Amino acid sequence: MLDLSGPILKRAFETLVLGTEAQGGIEHWTDALKLKSRMFQQALGQGHPADLPLETFKGLCAFMASVRRRIGPYLEHDTYEETVAAIAELLDGLKDTATTDARLAAFCSHFPQDKKHRWVRDLGTEILHGVDPERYPLMCRWVWDRKANTGVIREIWFDDEVDNITIKVNDGFATYLMLREELSQFLTDNGVFRDVIWYVDMLCAKVYADYIAAQGGVYLRADFSAPGDPMEHTRRLLGLDGVRAGSGRTRLKAISGEAFVIDDTNLLD
Repeated sequence: MLDLSGPILKRAFETLVLGTEAQGGIEHWTDALKLKSRMFQQALGQGHPADLPLETFKGLCAFMASVRRRIGPYLEHDTYEETVAAIAELLDGLKDTATTDARLAAFCSHFPQDKKHRWVRDLGTEILHGVDPERYPLMCRWVWDRKANTGVIREIWFDDEVDNITIKVNDGFATYLMLREELSQFLTDNGVFRDVIWYVDMLCAKVYADYIAAQGGVYLRADFSAPGDPMEHTRRLLGLDGVRAGSGRTRLKAISGEAFVIDDTNLLD
């Protein structure tokens, strides 16, 4: 069991519902998350992942906020083959969640093991969640990063001294699954009975978005500049701002610094 704060969760849920009301309603947001997942499933769940076209993968990267500004060097033709081979290995044995942590570790080992490549774990977890969201919960570093002692878990931890303690919770698959189970129960207790897994994602994003806003956008400054509306950080964490409406220009950067351009599949205007 995780020691979570009910009042904090309740406030986050209330502000989530209120914030989405002005932007099509919360059902519009769940539909957007479902569409994003279908994109991953169509790209990676049909056929062999090693055959994934580079342009298709570029499109997926645009919807992963903590990945898209850093993955540019691995989207060049001479490095892409190794990247897609690592993805195929990660997805091999997808239905066996007992091997999740081992597969993620193996995936990360294909890239340099330094601070500049911490985004690689987010890439792996986003792919797993996107391809099989029922089986794999959100496991990005912003949900929980044990080494940095930051993330959603810290923000909703029940302890008056949370700012002065190190939360000794593992950052393996079992922890993220438990978090989703407990948040699902919270949501059910508050009247949510459909699309619960997507509500969990939105609730997590809203919790951490509030933290980012409180910190003045310091965390992931390049990705989370000052928002123009109260839901912008939430949208970015969920990757729903991946394509600029009407332009097809993504937030994905090449080595040259130019934005990649894909078909305009903007999920939330």
